[in-house]
Amino acid sequence: MRILVVEDDFGSRRMMQKLLESYGDVDVVVDGEEAVEAFRLAWEESKPYDIVFMDIMMPKMDGQEALKRLRAYEREVGVKPTGEAKVIMTSVLEDPKNVIEAYYDGAATSYLVKPLDREKIEAELERFGFPPAR
Repeated sequence: MRILVVEDDFGSRRMMQKLLESYGDVDVVVDGEEAVEAFRLAWEESKPYDIVFMDIMMPKMDGQEALKRLRAYEREVGVKPTGEAKVIMTSVLEDPKNVIEAYYDGAATSYLVKPLDREKIEAELERFGFPPAR
């Protein structure tokens, strides 16, 4: 499985990378612009990401805008909704505006409220049928 972690906070990025290593190959980027670029490159190399963990509040391009661009790119290359990458939005924000924007405007697969820990992440991955490779 290929995983992309999009997180501007160094500590959160490292924690996510360590937690997800047993699930597959993990790439990390620091903002939405890098996420869009990494996502496109993965498709161009015929190695698309299966799952993306995307922080909402980031510099340059926030997670909401990056999510919209990822979904637009998937449509551009002919991915059907059932074949889209699973995108789990992560944020300290639990307000309805952000949740609604992530799900309805961006077509997020899921939304997790920080702080994240091993149990939350593993439960979410298991819900999508991704057991750890170990």
